[in-house]
Amino acid sequence: YEFLHSKRAPKLEHLQYSVLALGDSSYEFFCKTGKDLDEQFAKLGATRLVPRTDCDVDYDDAAAQWFSAVQQEFLKQATTISVTSTQSDEIQGATTYSRKNPFSAEVLENINLNGRGSNKETRHLELSIEGANFQFEPGDSIGIQPENSEPLVDALLGVLQFDPATEVTVLDETVSLMNALQKKLEITVLSKPVLEKIKAYTEHHEFSSLLEEPNAWKEYAKGRDLLDVVEDFAPFTWSAQQFVDILRKIPSRLYSIASSQLANHDEVHLTISKVSYETNGRQRLGVCSGSVAELQIGATLPIYVHKNPNFRLPEQKETPIIMIGAGTGIAPYRAFLEEREELGVEGKAWLIFGDQHFVTDFLYQTDWQRWLASGTLSQMHIAFSRDTDKKVYVQHKLEENAANFYEWLEQGAVIYVCGDEKSMAADVDATIHRIIEQQGQKTSEQAKALVQELKQQKRYQRDVY
Repeated sequence: YEFLHSKRAPKLEHLQYSVLALGDSSYEFFCKTGKDLDEQFAKLGATRLVPRTDCDVDYDDAAAQWFSAVQQEFLKQATTISVTSTQSDEIQGATTYSRKNPFSAEVLENINLNGRGSNKETRHLELSIEGANFQFEPGDSIGIQPENSEPLVDALLGVLQFDPATEVTVLDETVSLMNALQKKLEITVLSKPVLEKIKAYTEHHEFSSLLEEPNAWKEYAKGRDLLDVVEDFAPFTWSAQQFVDILRKIPSRLYSIASSQLANHDEVHLTISKVSYETNGRQRLGVCSGSVAELQIGATLPIYVHKNPNFRLPEQKETPIIMIGAGTGIAPYRAFLEEREELGVEGKAWLIFGDQHFVTDFLYQTDWQRWLASGTLSQMHIAFSRDTDKKVYVQHKLEENAANFYEWLEQGAVIYVCGDEKSMAADVDATIHRIIEQQGQKTSEQAKALVQELKQQKRYQRDVY
């Protein structure tokens, strides 16, 4: 990306191209990287083979159409051509389950990992995947197809004054409005595209100003959902069909796998933090985490495997690893260490973990202690931010052990960061740059170049959200 937008970018008159852009329309700059590259290729003289396709989180159909269009162009241009799928050939006995066809996994265990008095509720979920033929590695995720809560859908229908039994067409399927809002469409996240579509059905002057004033919509959308909009800006002129047409499909929720398939062949473990807060005089729950927290043993969840090739244990199994995470960012590291224990790996492993309170929020404490005792985990540093007057976070533990950290890097260690992108991961990244600068006696530009090199060598991997 940087190279193509730099003065060194070559002329590309010889090149034909097409862009498939993947994004999430709840973000302000939807598919921006794909759009930028599409424009830049054209500026550099390349010929667009097929128009760019911008995909939202429900990308399967749009992507399939793009692949087909590109393939047709190839076939037109060549007399003999062998068209190969970009997806790996299905191995014999591979799973038939996918995002469009999830597996119903039975709940074997659902435990609250936090102690009494904690501000949090973090669920350890054990699911049976017997008969699913799933293949996954530490670092991969499980996708869960969630549903909206019935009370929220009832309240929304009540304010809209629509009959729940009204038939509507959603994604080429005719269903009741109740079914569409509960099982198929997103009603809990307010994005700019949704608000812009709603604008066509209301003359409320305050609603217009939401979209006209810079950042006003962002402030309003924080913690609010579609029910708030309907209550705050009525009346609306839409029909039931027009209303569902403005909404997108409920996106799946991805959770890092917290277990090794080698150690638990017919099970997969997840670590899910229940999202619960109050805004605008109403209690809100995370679409997926709220319902998962209430699941009883024996219930089922629709799941599929989501591969994450950019968060993997080193190919050389003995390579030292440094694992940094806070809260549920601990999940993949439990899978990493289970895997290394199962394989008998003797390489060094260092865990830096943070949460709020030692007594109530030390997730999987007995697992780490067992691995420290056996040598699967070489060392561990913990940061509990609410236990002292001065808040201590994982980056502070990194800073305290700067010389040790740099020594591990010199020995070829791979760094992993998992957890919240905006605060934790950003602070850790700044700390890593600073440690390299100070311990390696480098300029800030040299430190930046080295971090870039570590990323390219897959020695600095992040799974952040």
